[in-house]
Amino acid sequence: MAAVPGDLAAFLVEAKRRTYAGLDDDATVAAPLLAGAKQLEHRAAPYAYRDIYFGMGFFAGQETVSRDERVIWSMSYSGGVDAGIGDRDTFLAIYKFLRQALLAVSVERPYRGPHLFEQVGMIYRNEVEGALGRFHGVETIARQNGAPLYELRYSGGLLR
Repeated sequence: MAAVPGDLAAFLVEAKRRTYAGLDDDATVAAPLLAGAKQLEHRAAPYAYRDIYFGMGFFAGQETVSRDERVIWSMSYSGGVDAGIGDRDTFLAIYKFLRQALLAVSVERPYRGPHLFEQVGMIYRNEVEGALGRFHGVETIARQNGAPLYELRYSGGLLR
């Protein structure tokens, strides 16, 4: 497996905090590459981060990191709010809580959020296997009583 650039994890943390986690859809590029997609971008030479996704209640997307114009890392993901949740306020509260959890992303685990995050009656959990070069995981949000609210699965790694 290719060596992971030492600064890639730090760049990923910065990019994630400056796009969806920190700005929600306000970070969206005006003219996405794919019609109907949300596209979020962050650049800090020599890296460029792009997150393209479709949907909201259930969504699927892909994050990529380029170095000197060549994609070197990618993560695919899909998931969303439990299908039984129809109340808009609950829906929005779940995604607001998710963004708070995602802001706690760390260099040690730069995929999604931390292992555990609790706030406002909700619990975020992130279980991941592997390392930045090759990994997969699942994140969930539940009420403190255990009622499921949200689930997302993801996988990715260094491209070769």
